[in-house]
Amino acid sequence: AGPSLVWSIHVYTQREVYGTVGSHVTLSCSFWSSEWISEDISITWHFQAEGSRDSISIFHYAKGQPYIDDVGSFKERMEWVGNPHRKDGSIVIYNLDYTDNGTFTCDVKNPP
Repeated sequence: AGPSLVWSIHVYTQREVYGTVGSHVTLSCSFWSSEWISEDISITWHFQAEGSRDSISIFHYAKGQPYIDDVGSFKERMEWVGNPHRKDGSIVIYNLDYTDNGTFTCDVKNPP
């Protein structure tokens, strides 16, 4: 196999986000790529509850469509507010609860 070219994509999120129970919070995810944003771009948000080893997928954007994953407690309380053409993969979580405490991860893939 010959050498493969790897184009990096840089993803930026807030380190810590605070919200009060019952309110809403925007989880911002912006990204930068040296390449044009392809139609095949995908964005996935994962959640790992505090004290848990397991991470679950809670949101996925692919083929130009947002999909709220049908698992966990977020499915009725989440809104996609991102726009990949503006390099934005943000979501909003409504009606915050204590159980929402944990780590949210934004993963962006921009295939050639």
